[in-house]
Amino acid sequence: MRVLLTNDDGVAANGLATLARALVDWTKEAPANVVRDVLIVAPNRNFSGMSSAVGDVFERPTVGYRRHRIDGAESFVAYGLDASPALCVILGALGSFNFRPDLVVSGINAGANVGRSVLHSGTIGAVLTGAQFGLSGLAVSVQWGENVHYDTAASLAVRVLSELEEAPTPTLLNLNVPNLTREQLRGIRRGRISSAGVVAAAGPLAGGDDLGEEGTLPLRLGAATPRLGDVRDEAEDDDGALLAAGFASLTALRGPHEDVDGGAQQLLERAMELLGRELRQAD
Repeated sequence: MRVLLTNDDGVAANGLATLARALVDWTKEAPANVVRDVLIVAPNRNFSGMSSAVGDVFERPTVGYRRHRIDGAESFVAYGLDASPALCVILGALGSFNFRPDLVVSGINAGANVGRSVLHSGTIGAVLTGAQFGLSGLAVSVQWGENVHYDTAASLAVRVLSELEEAPTPTLLNLNVPNLTREQLRGIRRGRISSAGVVAAAGPLAGGDDLGEEGTLPLRLGAATPRLGDVRDEAEDDDGALLAAGFASLTALRGPHEDVDGGAQQLLERAMELLGRELRQAD
């Protein structure tokens, strides 16, 4: 099992280092007939909120990189790239480092990735990108707070990873962990994606309806990330509510795929019929 480890907080982030050290033990605990290997390919700076963006690759024929050393995980080769998490995964999946991964692990992110943040998170964008290459993935995030307990999230992540390596590909999981010690954690439950947003309105715009030619728009974070906001309107099995209640949340995800819903297919057929008729008339 060959694992590509990445994140969106940057190669020097504490969360990535903690997870890398946990993976060192995970490789050593491999069954006798299993070989586990890890390569670290992560952005050289913070790329939070980048989702699956790759940037303007049309104007840049090369991507800069630099070798890094992760304390406690010196046995793993680590690179910091001038690239988003998604582009790090693409380059890794294509074999740029003479390493063909079977699975992508992304994190540990500093801040929960629950609710609508699954769409915008660079942490999750990395595993969604890996799925396009047939790779399974695990995104790992921990609730933000004082003295963040990355170790709790790392201990859960390696246990989930041991199960994931036996799962059919591509299987994608999103693990969110409250900022608690292992002893304080109430358990782990299946979490449903809530309606919590990343950005919330901050009140009326300055200037009312007349915005003028230039100015600023108010912006504040919503309940989803990095600090968990008011989740009282969530169901008890929603991912944000689970974290607030002291449970880790594990959610299965799917990447982009064709919509085969009956209503969508009927709309598609009507549109094709209409456009086909217009094209024939034009001829």
